[in-house]
Amino acid sequence: MTATIEQGTAGKPASGTASVKVWDPLVRIFHWSLAITFTAAYITGDEWEKLHYIIGYIVIGLIAFRLVWGFIGPHHARFWHFVYRPATVFAFLRDSVSLKAKRYIGHNPAGGAMVIALLVLLALQTATGYSMTVESLDSAMPWLEDVHGALANVILALVILHVIGVVVASIEHKENLARSMVTGRKRPE
Repeated sequence: MTATIEQGTAGKPASGTASVKVWDPLVRIFHWSLAITFTAAYITGDEWEKLHYIIGYIVIGLIAFRLVWGFIGPHHARFWHFVYRPATVFAFLRDSVSLKAKRYIGHNPAGGAMVIALLVLLALQTATGYSMTVESLDSAMPWLEDVHGALANVILALVILHVIGVVVASIEHKENLARSMVTGRKRPE
């Protein structure tokens, strides 16, 4: 990981502008695309069935991409870099409550756990959605629609927790984490 220093006047580093490339363009496109498609799917669920199906297939494609990218992508995109033991996640959350959590350049332990939880639940969500389009499965398992709806609400709750976590970490570490998911860069220290 190399830090690049943005240049000020006369070729000297501008004070306080050192940054490190953290999020590659594909991770950032995935993140915002998933945010948009989940929102669209949630909104269209009961009203625009055909559009809802199309969005579901896009979500499946995004999940498939992220699974592959989690193994072959750059350093901070790889699962091994941000999947922590549950004890580490809980210790991080405990420290976060008192605003004393360690700062991470990539995903912190809670963020890594959220990535995995959302990927798993979105995969289940799309599986139940697809199953409802297969007549033999839908008629054999009438509970699929209830599970599909419940999963949507659980995912929405996790998204809200994710946003709260981003805000808390941004305040705690005095950095705009949402901006870093747009620019791909964070301060190095």
